Amino acid sequence: MEFGIFNSGCVLPGYRPGDPLREHHRMIDEVEWTVAADKAGFKYTWATEHHFLEEYSHLSANEVFLGYLAAATKNIHLGSGIFNITPPVNAPARIAERVAMLDHLSLGRVEFGMGRGSSTTEQAGFGITDPELTREMFDEVIEQFKFMWREGIYPGHEGKHFSMPARNVLPKPLTKPHPPMWVAAGSPSTFEKAAQMGLGVLCFTTASLESLKPLIETYKKNIENAEPVGEYINNNIMVTSQMLCLEDGQRVRDVAATLEGSYHTSLLFKYLDTFPRPAGIPVWPDLIPEASPNQIDAMIKSRTQCVGTPEDVEVATQKYVDAGADQLVFGMLSSTMSREIACEAIETYGKYVIPQFDKDPIHSTTRQREAQVGK
Repeated sequence: MEFGIFNSGCVLPGYRPGDPLREHHRMIDEVEWTVAADKAGFKYTWATEHHFLEEYSHLSANEVFLGYLAAATKNIHLGSGIFNITPPVNAPARIAERVAMLDHLSLGRVEFGMGRGSSTTEQAGFGITDPELTREMFDEVIEQFKFMWREGIYPGHEGKHFSMPARNVLPKPLTKPHPPMWVAAGSPSTFEKAAQMGLGVLCFTTASLESLKPLIETYKKNIENAEPVGEYINNNIMVTSQMLCLEDGQRVRDVAATLEGSYHTSLLFKYLDTFPRPAGIPVWPDLIPEASPNQIDAMIKSRTQCVGTPEDVEVATQKYVDAGADQLVFGMLSSTMSREIACEAIETYGKYVIPQFDKDPIHSTTRQREAQVGK
């Protein structure tokens, strides 16, 4: 099992209320706790791309954010979680250029996560009025990147959703033949499709971990017969969840009661309206109630989430291993959590928990790429 963090630029009402620079402070928080994660042994950071989503995510230019992190960190891999590759949002050649440039500036530490967007608010903002069209757009674009990254002239493309003449797309990636490729997945069909395409999967635990197990099983079964859209297969399931690991169990309970985590989840289902909605989720502006102290205590004692002391969290982490996940990622700042608490929790998890599960200093994506195509 490998570990990472998730950057989203979430600015909830309870985060530094009344501060006119709260948005700015949150962006700097994201930088600082990523630097802390790099030092603590986390192998990946994933920066989202969202547009127009108030409070939920203000991180719209993740290529800029990741470019800054390339200089601010040393070992952590820099993942786009995701780059939206639908042509009305981002021209495919521009995506290929950005990935390659980040790969050079980070000395080969880029992980290329893709998606087609999951919010009609965003899609319509770029002129996409039918969400189903994004499936066609994704399928048309996805196979073009490997051709853009090959040496020499990209032969061009004439299609339904994008066209461009023959051009030499520059620079070419430092990582040969190209960085690892991933796709965001939220439905069973997408897990199967990702496996068939040889792509790693980026997913969220919006429901129970048990509900993810059959999806992971489907992926692992189908990737054995993958026909990769890239130059090699990235056999990886990344799961995003929450974490609060502190040595003082009562302090964990006190902090957890202040984080507005349920408000963030309510925003998720407000904006990401193409996601499947689990039964019982209220419709905005109705909100999911925040957890009571008794509910927080019960959750910690059940060890179903990575919240508690290192001993509690180690047991919870093992459940993700047992479910078949390859990488566990924490979106801790998708809350009102302060930079100081986030960094402390990252350091505590890195000190006590990561060494129990990740004993390989080399990233699995690097090992897979080198095994298939050489160094």
